[in-house]
Order: sequence, then structure tokens, then C-alpha cells
Amino acid sequence: MKNHLAFAVNLVLVYFLFLWSMKVVKALEEKNVEQEKALEEKMEQEQATENKSGYIRLKKFHFIMLLFFIVFLSAGITTFALAFGKEKVVTVAPQRTEFNKLYEAYDTLENGYYKNLNQKKLINGAINGMVESLDDPYSDYMSNEEAKSFHGSISSSFEGIGAEIQEKDGHIVIVSPIKGSPAEKAGLKPNDMITSVDGKSLQGMNSTQAVTLIRGKKGTKVELMVQRPGIEAPMTVPIIRDEIPIETVYGEMVDDSIAKVQITSFSTNTSKELVDTLNDLQKKGMKGLVLDLRQNPGGLLDQAISISSMFVPKGKLIVKEEDRNGKIKEIPSQNEGNPNLPLVVLIDKGSASASEILSAAVKESAGVPLVGEKSFGKGTVQTAADFKDGSNLKYTIAKWLTPNGTWIHKKGIMPDVEVALPDYATLPIINPDKELALSTSSTDVQTAQKMLKAIGYDPGREDGFFDEKTSAAVVAFQKAQKLPANGVLKGESTLKLMDLLREKIKTNDTQMLKAIEVLKGRMK
Repeated sequence: MKNHLAFAVNLVLVYFLFLWSMKVVKALEEKNVEQEKALEEKMEQEQATENKSGYIRLKKFHFIMLLFFIVFLSAGITTFALAFGKEKVVTVAPQRTEFNKLYEAYDTLENGYYKNLNQKKLINGAINGMVESLDDPYSDYMSNEEAKSFHGSISSSFEGIGAEIQEKDGHIVIVSPIKGSPAEKAGLKPNDMITSVDGKSLQGMNSTQAVTLIRGKKGTKVELMVQRPGIEAPMTVPIIRDEIPIETVYGEMVDDSIAKVQITSFSTNTSKELVDTLNDLQKKGMKGLVLDLRQNPGGLLDQAISISSMFVPKGKLIVKEEDRNGKIKEIPSQNEGNPNLPLVVLIDKGSASASEILSAAVKESAGVPLVGEKSFGKGTVQTAADFKDGSNLKYTIAKWLTPNGTWIHKKGIMPDVEVALPDYATLPIINPDKELALSTSSTDVQTAQKMLKAIGYDPGREDGFFDEKTSAAVVAFQKAQKLPANGVLKGESTLKLMDLLREKIKTNDTQMLKAIEVLKGRMK
């Protein structure tokens, strides 16, 4: 842009220089004509002398014309160089001495390493190293492929296992599985640590690199090694990848007047989905609402603000943003909200980021009670910058604070009414490929015994030893489910056992039942 402006200015200058030179030349020409007439009148008398004088004048005229031509040509060349020459001809980049060491390291490797180097890989590694030095699990440098995956996860469907993960203390940890996803069906829980994918260790990887390994085409199998807090032995969890649609809102009527709506993440169309769902539930007689944000890992900030505005009165604060200089920006509700609709919000340790913004907003600015468990605790805001080659830099730009000014980062939000799920709701997964049979002893057997007892089949013991009574409980379970009654847990029998446990957790959802009880009290 600057070069083109220089070209235009210089072009105007050359134009005026040209006009001036033409005027000078014309004046000289007219003077020369007058002198030639005088020469003709005196030619006979001073023939020899005047010829020499005319010759001298003619040489002067040609010399002046040549001089103007050189000036004009020089100006033209200068103008062209200013406009289209290399930038180093007209500008000098400021020295960035802080990069000298980086350049030296690059040149040292480029000139001395024993193998030929991939320059692009070196540069990407340098950028990635800068981002990792921030020690911020929410800032990532992404390659072209990783950037596509990142954009797809918030704006369309994708293929994978359907779990939100993050890097935490050097480990890859599950924040929350997506509702109805293969990850949820396999029994993955918040805070499960994934140590390897198909035998490849995730040690030292960031979350973006881990996602690239975990995701894959629909129908393909991935095997995760998972370490669950409180469980000594790691678990091998095989999962068949599937298409994960970004449908984020699920609503239904609990009875004639109470509805429950689950928001699984905050994606591009979540606020629109919620409006449509609430309109539909109002037609069905909704008088009170339980908003379920459990296992919600968050997502887009603008969606959290838009949804909060549906329940927070206009002008009341939704969230505050604090930048690096401590400057605070307050974001109030722009809508009238719906203060006449009794509301209770459910949270747990899988509720993070945008779901915590919504929870804090309705609690502090609309007096809505929270029920469940302490939330995850993510109090930072990220943005993403796309590079020309398709790669992407996601980085933290601010803290977010609750309307009362609290920073919940790594602390979480405590519910007003604390309720835990039954113990059997946190049982680990059993690998269906592993055989559990008479006289075996393991933590998987112990898990199976607890599952059997939870769904109504008494194994006689829960210490991990597979005895005759445990075998009898397995046979009774298999007969009731019309499975081969061989007393062995493997394959279909193991999968069915875990399915029945999930149904049990759903029907005996102590947190939801408590939320409904609290809501009914507000509706009186």
C-alpha cells in the first residue's frame, strides 16, 4: 500500500517536471528561431562568423535537451523502483535483537545437522515451543489438519469418540464425554486420564496432538489406556468411532408442568436450538425448568452470553472480562430475560468454561439455585488466529470473572445444594474383550461384582475373587437378558451389564431428583 502511494506521488512529480521542461524547451526553441532570422539578415556580411555562432547555439540547444531527457529518465526510474522494487530498497525493517539467538540456533542446525532438515517442521516446532512455554493448557498451536479438526468441533459434525479433553499437569484428561457419544457409552468419565492411544504414549503431548490420534473415521476402532482417579489399575477401553453430530440441546417434560433441558456444549447454533426447544416445551405446558449443564465442557463465549441473557434480567451483569493490564469489561444482559419462569441449574465436575459462565450468571444476577457438585474451574477466555497456510494459534486473551468479581479458575463453583450420584455411577469400565470367569481374581472382577449388585444380582462378595456365588449371579443375569448362560463375563454379556448399569443411573439420578424437588419448592 505504501509503495503504491509513493508511485502515485512520484508520478505526479514527474508529470509536472515534464510540463516544466517542455515549457523551457519551447522558450529556447522560440529564442533560437529569432536568432536564426537575425543570422539570415547578416549572413552575407558575417557568413563565416555567424555559421560558427549558429553551430555553437545548436550544440547548446542539443545539450540542454539531452540534460532534460536524463533528468526525466532518472525520475521515471526512481518512481518505478519506489513502487515495485523490493521492500529492502525503500524500507529497512527494525532490528529484533530478541530473535538473534533463535536465528543462530536455526542456522546452526540448518548448516551442521547430520541430516537434511524440513524447514517448515523446524519453524512449526519453534512456534509450538513458544506456546508450550506459556504453561497454559488452553493455548495451542495447530497444524493445518489440527486446525480443521478444531473448527469442525464447534461448527459441524465430526468423526471420533466424542469427548472433550485437555492437557493438565502434563497429562491428557477427559473434561467431559458428549451425550450419546461412543465415549459416553464406553463409560468414560470426567478426570479420566488417557495415557496411551493404540499403544502410543501421550506423555508430553498437548491436547491438540492427542485429539489427532484419538479421532478417526467412523467405524474404526481405537483402544485407549485410561487411568481413573481412585482406581489403582489402568483400564483398557476399546471404542468404535462414530459420527458425532453437534446437536447440543435435548429437552423433555418430566411431568405435566416441569421440563428438563440438557445443554451438552456451547456450539454455533446452541442458543437457537435452546429457543426452539423452550418454545416447544412451553406448548406442552412447561411451568418450571431444570437446566442440566452436567458434563458440559463449554464452548463459544458468545453463546454462553446469549443464553444467559434468556434468564438474567436486562442490565444485570452476566460476566466480566479482565485483560492483561487489569482493565475490566462488564457484559450485561441485553434481553428482558424470563424471571417469571422458575429455574434450577444442575452442575457437576464436568461443567466447565462457558457452562460455568452461565451458572455463575444466573446464580449471582438472577438468584437461581445451583444443584449437584462443584464445577470444573476454567476461568479464562481464548481466541484463535488463523495463518495463511491454514495453521492456527489458539491462545488465552483474558480472565473471566463472575458478576460479583470472583475468578473461579482451578476452584470451580460450589452448588447451593450439594448432591452426589450413587457410588455405582463412578464405577470404571470393564474391557469386553477380557474374560472374567470362575476362580479369576482382578479389579475388573471387583467392578463386575459391584455392577451386578447395583442392578439386583447379589454376587455374594465384592473383593474381586470370582467364586461360585459370583458365577451364579452372572448366570441369573444372563438368563434374564436372554444371553448364553455360561457364567462367564465377556463380549456381549459385559456390554449388556454396563448398559443396564447406565439405565439404573438414569432412573436413580439423585442429582436430577433433588433439582426437581428444589424447583417444586420455588413453584409454590
